[in-house]
Amino acid sequence: MGWVTLVVIGIVAFAGLRLVGVPRALGWLTAAALAIGATGYAAQQRAGLPGHPVTAQARAVEVDPGMVAFRAMILPGTPDGRAALAVADTDMRQGDTAAAVAGLLQATRRMPGDAALWTGLGSAIAAHDGGQVSPAARFAFQRALRLAPREPGPPFFLGLALVQSGDLAAAKIAWLRALALAPRDARYRVDIAERLVVIDEFQAMTAGAGMKP
Repeated sequence: MGWVTLVVIGIVAFAGLRLVGVPRALGWLTAAALAIGATGYAAQQRAGLPGHPVTAQARAVEVDPGMVAFRAMILPGTPDGRAALAVADTDMRQGDTAAAVAGLLQATRRMPGDAALWTGLGSAIAAHDGGQVSPAARFAFQRALRLAPREPGPPFFLGLALVQSGDLAAAKIAWLRALALAPRDARYRVDIAERLVVIDEFQAMTAGAGMKP
């Protein structure tokens, strides 16, 4: 592994962390740690060693309190809907994405017109499907977009899921829509705009490094 590759790893890691909301200082620290780890692996790896089976374990999903607060601002809903989303957050933290999906599905049956619930369901399904915006996740997001076509919340969280799946081009389209729908005096407008800047910076860096965004 060459030094150029290691630098690219650090840059890509930093940009990716910034896209999902990690502060700039912590992003650089984490990216540096990843690059150091890659260096150690390059020096010590033994690719010829046989593999061994690993027991699968439930992996907790990080639910950032700041993003939960952001969701409350950009994605207002009913008290019952917010309660269902909070239960799903707890399930995700415990690594039980299936329970989060099941709970939100049940909630959407009770409150089919709640766009916040459908948005949360899309995010939960994407997490359950390994960070991919699967057809089921896309269906939930599209339902939210139809229910609340003038709200910035559904396209914002669709964009966040698309970033986590690696589809930055589609994420940028979703976030541009969210920014266009955000009220001029909304505090979260700056947050959306900053994420768009990070996408542009990331795409520029990967293009300069000869990588496909």
